[in-house]
Amino acid sequence: MARLIIASFIILSIFYWSFQDWRRSLKAVFFILVIDGALRKWVFPQFSEPLYFLKDFVLLGSYFRYYFFSQSERHYPIKINFTNTAVWVASGWCLFQSFNPYLGSPFVGMLGIKAYLFYIPMIWMLPNLFRSEEELYIFLRNHLILIIPVGILGIIQFGSPADSPINQYIPGTQEPVATFGFAGTTRVRITGTFSYLNSYQGYLSACFGLFIAMLSYPQTSRWVTITYIALFFNVINAFMTGSRTPIIAAIIFLFGFVVIRTLKDPERTFIWLSRLVPFVAVGGSAALIAFRPVIDAFSTRVTSNSDLGERVSLGFSGPFDFMALTQFDGYGTGSTHAGTGTLRYLLGLPMGAPIPIEVEPEMGKIALELGPIGFIFWYGMRVVIIIMLLRTFFHLKRPFLRDLALAGALIHTALFIGHMVFHHTFSVYYWFYTGFIFMLPWLEQIENWRSEQQLMQYYDSASYFPPPPDR
Repeated sequence: MARLIIASFIILSIFYWSFQDWRRSLKAVFFILVIDGALRKWVFPQFSEPLYFLKDFVLLGSYFRYYFFSQSERHYPIKINFTNTAVWVASGWCLFQSFNPYLGSPFVGMLGIKAYLFYIPMIWMLPNLFRSEEELYIFLRNHLILIIPVGILGIIQFGSPADSPINQYIPGTQEPVATFGFAGTTRVRITGTFSYLNSYQGYLSACFGLFIAMLSYPQTSRWVTITYIALFFNVINAFMTGSRTPIIAAIIFLFGFVVIRTLKDPERTFIWLSRLVPFVAVGGSAALIAFRPVIDAFSTRVTSNSDLGERVSLGFSGPFDFMALTQFDGYGTGSTHAGTGTLRYLLGLPMGAPIPIEVEPEMGKIALELGPIGFIFWYGMRVVIIIMLLRTFFHLKRPFLRDLALAGALIHTALFIGHMVFHHTFSVYYWFYTGFIFMLPWLEQIENWRSEQQLMQYYDSASYFPPPPDR
């Protein structure tokens, strides 16, 4: 009873703090994303499960403040448009499936709704979150700088044995620490400050897209150097995870970024490449010299495992095979969620209908949970979001904002068949990138208005000077 009272007090305190300033709270969520795994593994392992929801309680307080208790602020209007309609239709079907009788209890459906929909309201808050392009840049810069200490920790983890405390997962996890094992080494596949390997992969991929877009912002030489150093840690840690996903996603991203950017503005793209190529040359040389064991371990793992094509093919074709199991209905939102078993045990809920097949790819899980109709709605929404981000890119004029829109479209594309709903880290970044559809044009309007005001002030002040004498 005492623990329940203490837990309730802490939750209410977190909610109250986040309620006070929704902007501060929303920005804090991205800091919590980076450190919550460290808190769960090393600082407060006894509170590992409650800390999993820390960012969600902070975000919940931010939602309440913004949507219900900030009438004095001008809210960004939520209009009926292509993006919002796709989001509402997909969300409506998810809500409908949360009451699916196959779940055995609506509490399981609530867990599924949290995974699918909880981070969506953030996309309509982003236009009000930043008051200028510079403020957005400073936020992204400060957030991306965190990759330096996280990356240093990753290097230490790679050089430490698998049974070292620095390489442990969260307490109670039965899963053994992943290593490069069959690649000829017992070195660990690092997790950084994150709870699991999968969480770190999503973080690295999301940050990579932001790094590439940051290169378009006119930074000082000091911050340019820091950005390149942080980008190097991002890439080398991606190799240390031993996962092909962040590397393949980065290759797809860079190829698409260069091609689409060249079509839009070839001159600026060549200038941008002239800045990036020296970094690639220096960073690649440093990686081959100082981190040769990393490159060798990753290369051996990739070449000794030939299931990539099969996994990609299964990711696309698997969901259509599962439709024979679901007919026109699914098993309900949350039915394949990893936390469903724990929730049923803690609350004494009925078991619900058994899932006829065990599935790992997310597309297959969504096909089972939402059925064929929901699958079409959900992935149709994701296609619409990619199209609208590309449309935003082609309409914007300011280079930094334009590159952010392109980064969002390419990250969504490169990780299309990867985990998003069941990836509590990347899911936040997914909807953050999606919010660029609304935020970036709004920021460009603000910057254009400021430029006009400065120009008017310049001409007004110039009118006070007497005309030059005739000669």
